[in-house]
Amino acid sequence: MAEKAEKAVNEGEHPEVRADAAPGPADAADGVWSGDWVAERLGVELAGDDALTGLLGLALRRNPKRAHLLVSNVLGKHVPQSPSVVYGYGCELGRRVRELLGDEDARRAVVLGYAETATGLGHCVADGLGLAPYLHSTRRPVAGVDAAGGFEESHSHATSHLLLPEDPALLAGDGPLVLVDDEFSTGNTVLNTVRDLHGRYPRRRYVVVALVDMRSPADAGRLAEFAEEIGARVDLVTAASGTVRLPEGVLEKGQELVGRYEAESAAEGSSAGAAPSGPFAQFPAPPNSGVAETSLSGARATARTAPTGPHPHDNGTAPHATRIDLHWPAGLPDGGRHGFTPAHRERLEAALPAMARRLAHALPHGARRVHILGFEELMYAPLRLARELERDTGIEVRYSTTTRSPVLAVDDPGYAIRTRLSFPAHDDPADGPGERYAYNVAGAGFDAVVAVVDSAADTPALHAPDGLLARLAAHTPRVLLAVVPSYAPERPSMLPEPLRGPDFSSYAPEEVGWLLQDLSDVTLEAPTEEREEAIQSGGAHYAESLPVEYQPSEQYQALFHAALDDSAARIARAVGVVTETVLAERSPRPVLVSLARAGTPVGILMRRWAQHRHGLDLPHYAVSIVRGRGIDANALRWLAEHHDPRDVVFVDGWTGKGAITRELAQALEEFEKSDGIGGFSAEIAVLADPGSCVRTYGTREDFLIPSACLNSTVSGLISRTVLRADLVGPHDFHGAKFYRELAATDVSVAFLDAVSARFPDVADAACAQAKELLATDRSPTWEGWAAVERISEEYGIHDVNLVKPGVGETTRVLLRRVPWKILARAGAGSDLDHVRLLAEQRGVPVEEVDRLPYTCVGLIHPMYTRGATGADGKAVTL
Repeated sequence: MAEKAEKAVNEGEHPEVRADAAPGPADAADGVWSGDWVAERLGVELAGDDALTGLLGLALRRNPKRAHLLVSNVLGKHVPQSPSVVYGYGCELGRRVRELLGDEDARRAVVLGYAETATGLGHCVADGLGLAPYLHSTRRPVAGVDAAGGFEESHSHATSHLLLPEDPALLAGDGPLVLVDDEFSTGNTVLNTVRDLHGRYPRRRYVVVALVDMRSPADAGRLAEFAEEIGARVDLVTAASGTVRLPEGVLEKGQELVGRYEAESAAEGSSAGAAPSGPFAQFPAPPNSGVAETSLSGARATARTAPTGPHPHDNGTAPHATRIDLHWPAGLPDGGRHGFTPAHRERLEAALPAMARRLAHALPHGARRVHILGFEELMYAPLRLARELERDTGIEVRYSTTTRSPVLAVDDPGYAIRTRLSFPAHDDPADGPGERYAYNVAGAGFDAVVAVVDSAADTPALHAPDGLLARLAAHTPRVLLAVVPSYAPERPSMLPEPLRGPDFSSYAPEEVGWLLQDLSDVTLEAPTEEREEAIQSGGAHYAESLPVEYQPSEQYQALFHAALDDSAARIARAVGVVTETVLAERSPRPVLVSLARAGTPVGILMRRWAQHRHGLDLPHYAVSIVRGRGIDANALRWLAEHHDPRDVVFVDGWTGKGAITRELAQALEEFEKSDGIGGFSAEIAVLADPGSCVRTYGTREDFLIPSACLNSTVSGLISRTVLRADLVGPHDFHGAKFYRELAATDVSVAFLDAVSARFPDVADAACAQAKELLATDRSPTWEGWAAVERISEEYGIHDVNLVKPGVGETTRVLLRRVPWKILARAGAGSDLDHVRLLAEQRGVPVEEVDRLPYTCVGLIHPMYTRGATGADGKAVTL
C-alpha cells in the first residue's frame, strides 16, 4: 500500500482526514471489477485502500502522456450514478474540511474546483463546507471578464485553465484556499495552481481535496517540499488512497492496444445491428447504430460508437427533444465559473423543488429509469436537479455528464467505459470544433434522458442531425432538453474618462491622458527592505505597494542636469528615429499608448516630434502593465471604444531583457480570447532597445536616458502603477498616486523641453537614420535575454527576475530594490556617473566586466531578508 497521504505538511503530524465510503458503488455486474479488462492486458494494478476498487475502474484512452484512465464510479462524469451518491461523497469531503479548519477559518476560506471533471465535485465540497464561496476554473473565455489567474494541467488532453471570478477579491483574501480535484495523481496540477495563485494572492494555508490520492511515494514528497518552499501549510483530505502500479512500457503497450482495437472496430463497423451482450442486452441497439463486435486477446469485446440514422419510433423523421422550461431564477449563476456564494446557494435551494416538479411533469408516463445528462463544466446544476428528482419521486435516477475526454469503449463487464456516443461540440469552444462524448448512456435501458445544457451550448449544432440530441434519441424513447441561462457578469456601462493634468500629473492636459484611477489619498508606500523581503518570499506582489520615493541629494541632482545637457541631442535623435519609423510603418496617424510610467515621457516626446515635424496632433494615453498580471484590460476596452485598435502603438522607454515585451504579447492574446476584440499589436516602440527585443526603436545603444535617473519627479509626479484587489475592482482602471507635495523638485517638463529644444538640430539626421533602418532586418535576436540567463547562472542567482540589465534598469534597482552588486562594462564612462554615486551611497560594489552586452547590469540580492547583513538597505552579502 502507498504511504498515507500527508497532513499539515508544514506543521507536523496530524490524524489523517478521510471521507468514509458513502452509499454504494456504481451499477456493475456482480463480482466483476470494472478495471479487470485493463489490468489483465496491461498489468496495471491499483494498490491501497480496500475502497479503491469500489470507487475506481480502469479504461484506456489515446493520450501521449498517459494511456490508462482512472474512471470514478462516484464522480458522475463518465459513469452514470445515483445523484445522491455523487452529492454525498462531495458533501462528506466538505464536512471533513470544515472539521479540519474550524468554523472561523471555514468562513474565510474559498473553494476552487478544477474544470472540467471536478467542477461539480468542488461545488459539492463547498456545500458540505457550508460557509465558503466557490469558484471553478474554466476552459471557456468569457467576454468582459478578466482572468485572475491560470495554470496548466500537464497530463490532460486540454490543459489550459482560466480563473474568471466576477469579483477578483474572491481570490485576494488571506483565508485558506481549498483546491478540489477528482484524483490526486502526480500533484502537478495542484502545484501549478498554487504556484500561480501564491505569486498573486499569497496565503498561509491550503487544503487539497480529492476523491482518491493515487500519488507514488516519490510524488508524495513533492507536496511537502513545495509547502516548505512557499512557507505555507498544506493539508490533504481524501476519500481513499493508494497507488497505480504501471509495468515498464505500459504507455507504448496501451497506445498500441488502443490503436489496434480502434482499427479493428472501424474495419468491422459494417456489422450494424449486432446485439450487445451482458447486462446491457436488455436494451439492444437499434438498426444502423454503428455497433460492431470484435474479439481481442480471446475476450469478447464490443465497441459501440455513435449511432446513425433515425430513431425506430420516429417513422423516418429526424430525432427530436422536448424542451422543458425550468424557470431558473433570474440572475442566479449556473455554476461556479464566476463565483457562487452561500447566498446563491440559498436561492438555489429554495428554487430546486419547483424546478424538479416541472422536470418530473415532463417525463413520459410510467417512466421508471431516467438519466440526467449534464454538459462538460455544467455539472452541479444538473446534479442538484437529478438529486431533487430522485428524492421526490419513486423514479430510479442516474446522473452523468458529457465530456471532452476521448476514451476507448469496450462492452465488457470488466471495463469501465461500456459504450460511447460521440457528437460535435455545440458551444462554439474557444479552441475550435471537435468531438465530444457521452459514456455508458447508450444501451443502458433509460426510459428517458434529460439533457441539461447552458444557453451558450443551446446552438444549432446541438439540434443537428449528428448532434447530441439526435444521438441520444437513437437510444431512448424520449429525450428532453432543459436549458439553464449562462451567467455572465455585467460589464460596466461606461468607463471613466482619462485623468489629465494639472489635477493628475504635472504634464499639460493635452500631453497625455492617464487611463488610471487616482489613489493619492491611500497610503501605499513601504520601506524598500520590507517590500523586498515580502516580494522575494512570495508574501506580496511588487504592484501591491509602492517604494518610498527617493529624494535626490544636491550632488545627484547636479549629475542629472549634467547628464541631460550631455545627452539631450542623442535622445532627441532617438525620438525622431522611432517616431518616423512608427509613422512610416505602423500608422500615419497612430494612437500613442505609453506603458506607465517609464514610457510616458517617451510617448510625450514622440507626440511632440510628430507635431514639430509633421504638424500632427496625435492622441496619447498612459496605461498600466504589471509583470505577472498583464495589461489593464479595462484600459484596452476604453481604447477600443474610442479608437481603432489597429492604430494603437504601445510605447516604452527602453528594453532590458524583454520581460514586458513578452508580458504584453501574452496579455493581448488573452484579451482577444476573453473579449473578442482584436487588432492591438504587441509590437512595442521604444527609445532604446539594448536587449534586441523589439523591431521599432530609436537606438540599440545602452546609454543613459536621464528620465531613468529619477522617479516621479521626472514622470509628471506620478507613482508607478498599483494593482491590489481591495483597491482595484473588476471595472476599475489600475491605480497610481499623484505626488503633488514634490512639486518643488519636479523636473518632468524641464526634461521634455530640453530634449524638444534639440529637435531642429537633429531632424535631418534622424529622418535619414529612420529611412536606413526601415530598409534593414530589425528582427529581435533576444541577445539580452540570453545574457541575463547566463549572468543569473554564473552568479548563482538562478532567477532572471533578479537580474536587471541596462542603465535604466540598474538605476531602478539602486532606487527601489535591495541591490547586491552592479556589473559595469569595462571602460564605461560618464553614462555611469549617477550609477556609481548611487552605489557608493548604498554601499554596493561595482564590478567591472569584460564583454558585457549592456553598459551595466544591476543584481538584486537573491536571498534577502531583513535579518541578513544589510538591513539598513545597503549591500548585503551571501
